[in-house]
Amino acid sequence: MDFKILIPVLISFVISVILCPVMIPFLKRLKFGQYVRDDGPESHLKKSGTPTMGGIIILLSIILTSLFYIGKYSDMIPVLFATVGFGVIGFLDDYIKIVMKRSMGLRAWQKLVGQILVTSIFGYYLVNYTDVGTKMLIPFTGGLAEGKYLETSFLFVPLLFIVMLGTVNGANFTDGLDGLATSVTLLIATFFSVVAIGTQSGISPITCAVAGSLLGFLVFNIYPARVFMGDTGSLALGGFVAASAYMLRMPLFILIVGIIYLVEVISVMLQVGYFKISGGKRIFKMAPIHHHFELCGWPETRVVAVFSVITAVLCLIALIGL
Repeated sequence: MDFKILIPVLISFVISVILCPVMIPFLKRLKFGQYVRDDGPESHLKKSGTPTMGGIIILLSIILTSLFYIGKYSDMIPVLFATVGFGVIGFLDDYIKIVMKRSMGLRAWQKLVGQILVTSIFGYYLVNYTDVGTKMLIPFTGGLAEGKYLETSFLFVPLLFIVMLGTVNGANFTDGLDGLATSVTLLIATFFSVVAIGTQSGISPITCAVAGSLLGFLVFNIYPARVFMGDTGSLALGGFVAASAYMLRMPLFILIVGIIYLVEVISVMLQVGYFKISGGKRIFKMAPIHHHFELCGWPETRVVAVFSVITAVLCLIALIGL
């Protein structure tokens, strides 16, 4: 085994671990504290004031590590762009909520326009400057070399927007408990790293960098969290997952490894939809679904552990499906 492939993990991990103790007091001095809504679980009220926008740390770790490799690995460019692009949207949302004291952050249409713009640029680069094409590997059909591919043809563009925006917002909804989005995405990043290394894909340095960054961040984000990633981190990670999947021709695998993202999104859609058509009734005690389990009596750490175990098992199943 060539242990050089692990260097991006170590570089990003070290940067993240060093930045966290520096950035956390800095964020506190700037009063970038988490705003906790009154309609959320009561147990979360004690988290009010915990520094957020820690996604800046994640992004810096990824960017600085990528600089060592991007000259040699041009396939990293679209993944890095999507990660940073969605991260910037998240940063603006966090900044408006926390610094400008507007609780809703970016308006829904503003956030959507930003996400469509980033996705459009990513899609244009994908089609015109890479060899990825419009095919998607179908899981459990023989692997990347001999497996069957779904030709999306004219459906490529609408599917791209569905996958990108769905994954990004799924990651955003998952960021609601200490270490939840970090742990789940760390496992997904590890899965893509294994695939990228095994296929000698040009995106392996950035997938490894994301894994290392999240490992370092998790040290300070695990319960009780000393820092939250905010939308800066969650939107960036969603962009990373979707972009990596497309660069590997594996967006269909998000349905397997990213099942937690999917369930979180569906739980919100079901809750909102049923609330409207039923005149105020609810399916879950609270959405996204991780809050439902909390209100059922599960400790926060148990919810994170179970969701992480589910993701780990599904990542293993996805590897079998290659």
